[in-house]
Amino acid sequence: MSMTIGLAGKPNSGKSTFFKASTLADVEIANYPFTTIHPNKGVTYVRTKCPCTERDHRCGNCIDGVRYVPIELIDVAGLVPDAHMGKGLGNTFLDDLRQAQAIIHVIDAAGSTDIEGNPIEVGSHDPLEDVNFLNHEITMWMVGILKRNWQKISRKIQGENLKIERVLAEQLAGAGVEESQVIEALLITKLDPIITKWNDEEIILLCDKIRLISKPMIIAANKADIAPIQNLDKLKAIGGIVVPTSAAAELALRSASKSGAIKYDLGDSDFSIVAQNLSPVQQKALESIRSFLHKMHNTGIQDCINKAVFELLDLIVVYPVEDEGKWTDKHGKMLPDAFLMKRGSSAHQLAYKVHSDIGDGFLYAVDAKTKMRLGEKHELANGSVVKIVSTAK
Repeated sequence: MSMTIGLAGKPNSGKSTFFKASTLADVEIANYPFTTIHPNKGVTYVRTKCPCTERDHRCGNCIDGVRYVPIELIDVAGLVPDAHMGKGLGNTFLDDLRQAQAIIHVIDAAGSTDIEGNPIEVGSHDPLEDVNFLNHEITMWMVGILKRNWQKISRKIQGENLKIERVLAEQLAGAGVEESQVIEALLITKLDPIITKWNDEEIILLCDKIRLISKPMIIAANKADIAPIQNLDKLKAIGGIVVPTSAAAELALRSASKSGAIKYDLGDSDFSIVAQNLSPVQQKALESIRSFLHKMHNTGIQDCINKAVFELLDLIVVYPVEDEGKWTDKHGKMLPDAFLMKRGSSAHQLAYKVHSDIGDGFLYAVDAKTKMRLGEKHELANGSVVKIVSTAK
């Protein structure tokens, strides 16, 4: 499992509730800032249609034809303004985010907490402020990393005629930034090739573009069940991917399902009551959640995770097998593995993902669905079932 999604947001936005609802991990949830001090890590899943639905029997690795592909979710300390200057648990928060390929920004869409996460009356706070301040903090975190050694960096680049993108990527490696992402940001900003001429505004501009590229973000408009409709409309109007969510409703459903009271799974649009001894209060709470589900189609939590992986990061799911006829591995297990890969990935890249030796010895691949032979540069489609033929054993 190499995919990590970061959960970010100010304290009391429902971030830790989102994490617990999607992972069922045992984490502390409380109505005050900095409940989360150390990052919580857990496993959640993206849901996708399993290829075995195209066969006459199920593979045994899916549930009713739905494949659950694991990803790591990391819930980091709540962020407050000026975190990049060390306020709150800012430095810890930002350092923990470096390993995330994408960020789900959990917003209190109800406007029921101020900018620092303190409870206030519903609708009192503009959630757009939360969006802007998180973007600003991550950008300024990167600026701070560069500025610490800026004179030395700029002189070294000019004096030794080094590639700007390589040196900047080395400096920002701790923030999870790659050289290709710096190159893309430089092309967009079109800054002067003489780095010693850059002013502070230009450094901030560059870091802002690097943030957009290296830390793509999706917004979970949380507490959507109590949020004023104008707040949800505001968030949707800013562009990008915005998903209305209710982490509290999802957690209640997952907890009730775990206890055997209802039949429900993450992402379902409804549930069925199994227990016969529910109290009137429990029944009323469940019916209230059901009303929300019918209105929104689901709690939004699974939708948010799926959109982060399949839309924001533009990944596909590919299934390597050893027997292209039966779609099995050498032990006869059908569709044993499901790999997340960037759209446009080749059969040769899949071989390397299976094992470096298999990649080194790659000869060709076979599309198990069509039985057609695939070259090393053949682009794989979502749901591809592929046999790799390699000199490696």
